[in-house]
Amino acid sequence: MRLKNGMELKIRPAMVEDADKIISYLNRVGGESDNLTYGKNEFRLTAEEERFFIRELQCKKNSVLLLGLVETRIVAIGNIMGEEKARLAHNAYLGISVARDYWNLGIGTLMMAELIRFSETAGIRNLFLKVRSDNLYAIRLYEKYGFETVGLIPNELLINGKYYDNLLMVKK
Repeated sequence: MRLKNGMELKIRPAMVEDADKIISYLNRVGGESDNLTYGKNEFRLTAEEERFFIRELQCKKNSVLLLGLVETRIVAIGNIMGEEKARLAHNAYLGISVARDYWNLGIGTLMMAELIRFSETAGIRNLFLKVRSDNLYAIRLYEKYGFETVGLIPNELLINGKYYDNLLMVKK
């Protein structure tokens, strides 16, 4: 897929061989934005634990971990985590991040499209996400894809001594 700057983005499912690069990416982007649930170097899984996590996801019909790559560099990660219990398996949670150097190139839009496509083929009827209530750019992106705000989680995030609310959004 071609980005606004002419670079090519490849989106593919994560493989166990990607574990070290995924951990490095997550620890880096944690320090690039206050819109994530973790900060710089706060992603605590070991490479072996990440490999186990990827293997587990590969066995689930309603979950996926997608990587957005420019050349061989991970520049975005998106995931859908489906519920396991039979009564809840039609529900899943979506998460997405893009490395700061690659913001405003259309990567978030391309990743969202792939995640939504996956959720539809996986039989997911309710796709949930949380977003910081003042992250208007992300909220607009989610609304563009049909997400609606269904709740507010007050003071869910504590960043540098200040509390922030999260919105709970759903796409049916």
